[in-house]
Amino acid sequence: MAVFRQLLGRRLNWLLLFVPVAIALSASGAPATATLAAAALGIIPLAGLLGEGTEVLAAYSGPRVGGLLNATLGNAAELIITVVAIREGLLELVKASITGSIIGNLLLILGLSMAAGGIRNGLQTFDRRRALGDCILLLLAVTALAVPSLFVQSSAGIHEAADVEVLSLGVAALMILTYGLGMLYSFRGDGAPLTRPSAEAVEAKPTLWSRRTALIVLAAATAGVVWMSEILVRQVEPVIASLGVSEFFLGVILVPLIGNVAEHLVAVRVAVQNQMSLSVEIAVGSSLQIALFVAPALVFLSLAMGNPLTLVFNPFELIALVASVLIVTQVAGDGESNWLEGAVLTALYLIFAFAFFLLPGG
Repeated sequence: MAVFRQLLGRRLNWLLLFVPVAIALSASGAPATATLAAAALGIIPLAGLLGEGTEVLAAYSGPRVGGLLNATLGNAAELIITVVAIREGLLELVKASITGSIIGNLLLILGLSMAAGGIRNGLQTFDRRRALGDCILLLLAVTALAVPSLFVQSSAGIHEAADVEVLSLGVAALMILTYGLGMLYSFRGDGAPLTRPSAEAVEAKPTLWSRRTALIVLAAATAGVVWMSEILVRQVEPVIASLGVSEFFLGVILVPLIGNVAEHLVAVRVAVQNQMSLSVEIAVGSSLQIALFVAPALVFLSLAMGNPLTLVFNPFELIALVASVLIVTQVAGDGESNWLEGAVLTALYLIFAFAFFLLPGG
């Protein structure tokens, strides 16, 4: 009973009511837009519980294994959604979600955090060395992601599809190797980026969960995310037809937001509490996990599922990705932030989102 009281005491968990709503709407053949919205809202608290279950297990497992759990499962909800989308053949949605996650964390979440924290606390400071180190690693990761796209564009249409697939697999393999080296560095070093604090750790709230309870919550939340993802993905094509939006736009905006809302809220909250270093770690660290682990993992999973995913992005995506990383690197260069910088980062995200909405064939 204490666990249930703890769960119900968190406002975000009341969105769990949308889980049965989404199931009922899907079973009754309700309009696709309403069903997709209910499924998306249902995923939000499930993703939060998935993160919390991971954090409790990490606490029981010790710092090293715990760091590995956090680094590997930090974006589990988004990974589940994209795997379901790959199975349905929605590869554009999956690639767009990679772009949207990186841009969303760097511009929207970090921007909102700096704006809210600056309004509340004035000029804020954060660990400049750590932030710059993370940003440089992220720039290297984004450059690696861009290589297959640059290869396709530079070969002027004379490339073979098999060559692009092989190149994507090679890039993915090397990025996973880099991820493994990053984990090794994390175990030996102090404050390495891949062992960033999770949202639940930052909250620092005492938990009443035992290891067994955490495993049960983790299993139930995973099953729930899979179920809601199935419902959500089935509604994508009907929503595209009815609203006139693109698969690309849904992927670049919707999937990244619903998979990480709980973590995003924490990033903003700790910034308001004048813990800007933690807020920057959450935003940049999540982007690093997407680039170094989630994206390459999806390449191999898609091959195993018979729907090969290549790391070929459209030119505007590449510009947005590289620009976002470079801008945040510049912002982090002085180790200080204010509300105006946050407002500009947020505005830039909205500009990109509007452009993505209008992008032909996106």
